[in-house]
Amino acid sequence: MDLDHVKARVAEIEAMKGDDEAAHSAEDGLRAEFIALVAEVGSPELAAMAREVLKTDDIDFCRWCA
Repeated sequence: MDLDHVKARVAEIEAMKGDDEAAHSAEDGLRAEFIALVAEVGSPELAAMAREVLKTDDIDFCRWCA
């Protein structure tokens, strides 16, 4: 992932803004991918914070979407 990749993904989300559920899902995917990247290659403090954020994926609760 690099800045060009992120810009392309943001443009894709912009292009699908007429479909709220698809755009929301794509937005969530981009954020998760970015947080995972920070967990891997971020500074030690940022990586630790990102790993903590990713732990919410393992919490069992219903995630509501439109």
